[in-house]
Amino acid sequence: MIVVTGATGNIGRCLVDRLLADGAAVRALTRDPARAALPAGAETVRADLTGAQDLAPLLAGADALFLNLAAGGGEAVTALVDAAVAAGVRRIVLNSSMAVTDTAADDSNHIARMHADAERRVRDSGLEWTFVRGSNYSTNTLAWAPSIRASGVVREAHPGAQGSPVHEADLADVAAVALLDRSGAHLGQAYRVTGPEVLTVAQQVAEIGRATGRPTQVEQISEEAAAEAMAGPHLPLEAARELVRLFGAMVHAPSFPVSDAVERVTGRPGRTYAEWARDHAADFS
Repeated sequence: MIVVTGATGNIGRCLVDRLLADGAAVRALTRDPARAALPAGAETVRADLTGAQDLAPLLAGADALFLNLAAGGGEAVTALVDAAVAAGVRRIVLNSSMAVTDTAADDSNHIARMHADAERRVRDSGLEWTFVRGSNYSTNTLAWAPSIRASGVVREAHPGAQGSPVHEADLADVAAVALLDRSGAHLGQAYRVTGPEVLTVAQQVAEIGRATGRPTQVEQISEEAAAEAMAGPHLPLEAARELVRLFGAMVHAPSFPVSDAVERVTGRPGRTYAEWARDHAADFS
């Protein structure tokens, strides 16, 4: 049995589908099973990992756990890891971030700090582990969808910022291999997972335009305006400012160089951003 947290998120849903296709027994954790629309083959269980609850039933009989910080960070990670140890779970695959570098720089921004702390908690558990350190998610650009639908314009502080956006299905595929593997080849590995190419923000916007057949363009705005637009319940304003400054540095060079981890782990090349844009064209139309 494999327990998947964040099962209705972009990565989690892809992972549930992939694990079921490979014949695995899956327990999918979600806050609202009635609205989850998960495949019938998955055991769908109500769970709000950000609140106090008995985690033992969620992990009973599980062999492996996919841990996604979208399901709750900090104390929720500690509680889940402790419950996994108590339940006899053998392996944790953590959805982490390439912002983690295993250096002092991990204290330099909100994203790195959060994921580095989660990695330490998993390492210290004594369980088998694999970390999937994703680069900038292609799905992050779904935040542009409302403005593209309304006006065809994306407003960003740094249109020239470079990244190697990764398709959620590639992250799920790497995680699935690590969860299902019986050879031990992926234990103790921290995979830096990127897309197969470097693109600027402006180039990504252009790919969405090609996928939708609609004219799209980028309008440059101030860093403060960009941070205010990015901030929300799970991202404090100061953390958003840190990220916008990081994006500014990426104008000169991508923070996350292209990695071949997808191909090394899964045996096939990573999906391009153009493929992702075609897969999600309806979201922008």
